[in-house]
Amino acid sequence: MGWLILLGILVALFGGLLWLGKLPRGAWEITGAALLIGVAGYAWQGNPGMAGVSIQPTEKPNSFDDENIKARNDLGERFGSAKEWLVFSDSLNRQGKHGAAANYLRNGVKEHPEDPDLWVGLGNALVVHTDGIITPAAQFAFQRAADISPEHPGPPFFLGLAYAQSGKIDQARAIWTELLKRSAENAPWREDLESRLADIERMQPSLPATVESATPN
Repeated sequence: MGWLILLGILVALFGGLLWLGKLPRGAWEITGAALLIGVAGYAWQGNPGMAGVSIQPTEKPNSFDDENIKARNDLGERFGSAKEWLVFSDSLNRQGKHGAAANYLRNGVKEHPEDPDLWVGLGNALVVHTDGIITPAAQFAFQRAADISPEHPGPPFFLGLAYAQSGKIDQARAIWTELLKRSAENAPWREDLESRLADIERMQPSLPATVESATPN
């Protein structure tokens, strides 16, 4: 069947050149020979019986960490308009569709521009999409969340996490230390925050300790 289709295309192409292209008679043999050479090349290397291949954009391997969901819940996202957006975005991230997850949350902040949890979620999605590298777009999302809700622990926590993943340890330490200072003793995120700061101190022991000096408001 593939060869019949190819023959039909060849005849149609040659006829088109004669009729529409006004191909002069003297060029018929040269044109015919060129088309036959093309068919010969296909016969040598082609495989008309092979099934077609659908070219689809691929997503990066799944690098989404479910621990981020727990941290986000501890930091305040539990109810409200953000939840359904974040749950669906999480499902996309689990499938490795990080670009789709970020685009979905872009639509979320367009519909709910004053929801800090959605802006935090967008910042996280953008960081995941870039394999842990913090970009200006992610920084903007975290800053927008902080501007909307200055006391919300989510923006500084996840901004610090993004800095840490990007290798910017000093920035992460400074942000997390400040967050720890204003966190209540019974804050659900405090233990995790202290643990992350302690990990930083173990990695860079030459720098001044911060966990012990940080006190809640």
